[in-house]
Amino acid sequence: MAVVWGIHNDALSSELLEQGFVSIGWTGISDIRSIGDDREKLKRALEVAYPDAKAGAFPVWAGILRRFAFEMKEGDVVIAPNRADSTLNFGVVTGNYTYHPDAQVHPHRRAVRWVETGVSRGLFPQKALYEIGSAMTLFHVKKNVQVFLDYLDSGSVKPPSALSSEVTSEAVDEWVETEPSAARIDQFTRDFILKTLLEELSHEEFEHFTADLLRAMGYQARVTPYSSDGGVDVIAHRDPLGLEPPLIKVQCKHTSAQQSRPDIQRLSGTLAHGELALFVCLGSYSKDAVGYERERQNMRLMTGADVVKHTLENYEKLAPRWQNRMPLRRVYVVDRSNEGH
Repeated sequence: MAVVWGIHNDALSSELLEQGFVSIGWTGISDIRSIGDDREKLKRALEVAYPDAKAGAFPVWAGILRRFAFEMKEGDVVIAPNRADSTLNFGVVTGNYTYHPDAQVHPHRRAVRWVETGVSRGLFPQKALYEIGSAMTLFHVKKNVQVFLDYLDSGSVKPPSALSSEVTSEAVDEWVETEPSAARIDQFTRDFILKTLLEELSHEEFEHFTADLLRAMGYQARVTPYSSDGGVDVIAHRDPLGLEPPLIKVQCKHTSAQQSRPDIQRLSGTLAHGELALFVCLGSYSKDAVGYERERQNMRLMTGADVVKHTLENYEKLAPRWQNRMPLRRVYVVDRSNEGH
């Protein structure tokens, strides 16, 4: 079975996909090869480079640097969650470790051929998402390897076959083995919202949810007749009577599939002079689609991550029926800073 790694990188975004690499930080450490495949030597180098860090961090950091430079091999699979749009990127390692001294951030890098990018988290079972939510910068994916490999082989995720009692037991084990943190609980909540919207709402219900979300954000909104909307699912405006411009035409796509430029161009074609367009989906958009949005001053794209973000920010203003479908409450949790540099 292929070796699968999870890697978290919030310091870089588009460069990873455009230039084909994954990376880690620790700019205080030079070329790891000059230190060698020795965890104790790496630990001592980190102690010198980061004298103010907590003592318990050094063995963890040394392990990450060693795995990245020496254990990760060509042909290994990497999963890189993109926190910005709440999607997953899948790639295959194609090169040895390299050090880039001129890089301002993340100078330690491995070449990667990206296989699938912008994949919705909503496609995967929660226990698999929980594992790749590890607080560590680089880690082995062990318990749910087959889930992710099946997706890469077939483009779909097989339904879990375990009994609910077994799933519950496994979930308990995972919580015991890995300490919860604010970041992981936050991501867990965002995944819960996205999966609820994807799996428990029909397309028509998603249109009504979108209208209610816009109302919670301060807009007036109404859903158009479902059978003859002409591609426009919701009409929104700021004016209570809807008589003053601008009028916002909203198209809702109840899918995690990536939306293309032609998809959003069709909505743009419905606009009259002075009207605005909002395209809402539960996945992401292709590079060409994002480029088209930048060309148009009268169009905005809302990703699944955006929908979740606005849901959290306006949760208390949402209609009770949606709060009942997605029950949430505010809590205080332990805040652990990510160990990555």
